[in-house]
Amino acid sequence: MKSKVAGIVFIVGSLYYVLAEAVSATFFNASIFNTYIFHTISELGIPNANSPLFWLMNSAFIIIGLTLLFGNFYRFKDFIINHKLICYILTVITSLGVIIVALIHGGNPLTSGYHTLGAVMAILGGNVLLVLISRSMEYIGNYQKATLALGIIGLIVFWVMFFNMGNIYMPVFERLSVYTLIVWSFLTGFYLLRNENCHK
Repeated sequence: MKSKVAGIVFIVGSLYYVLAEAVSATFFNASIFNTYIFHTISELGIPNANSPLFWLMNSAFIIIGLTLLFGNFYRFKDFIINHKLICYILTVITSLGVIIVALIHGGNPLTSGYHTLGAVMAILGGNVLLVLISRSMEYIGNYQKATLALGIIGLIVFWVMFFNMGNIYMPVFERLSVYTLIVWSFLTGFYLLRNENCHK
């Protein structure tokens, strides 16, 4: 039962994020193509005229953060055999980072540093977590390999973004480094549903 609940939470949380971003981008003060290519996810959450649905984007940040926190500690932790404490710490760092991004917005010189810190906690912490999870489970199957691949891709793209902050395509790198965690959450939901009776 715990696997089913956590699995549904992971799936719903990840789908909510994708849909909320898409709707927020649709109403952003630019074409949806330009929004995804030239405007960061953080811009969608800034309360101003450019993003009338800023509250929807920020709700997605909070929900995906709570999804990771709940799903990992409620059930997925039972599938972690090694490095449990580090996985717990990285889960908390990642979740808090996403929630900080939602509550402290970018674009304000007084708060942008905290917003950036939250983003680094979420993106870097999240992708390191994926790599660690892939090496901390009992079996190395397709799910674990996919988790490792997502984590490595996310870390590579994160560093590409980090050293190209002034590049006009930086928002693309930002999204790719975030989407690895969203995709993982979606896959993990189905993984838990398929392995409901494991590690009880």
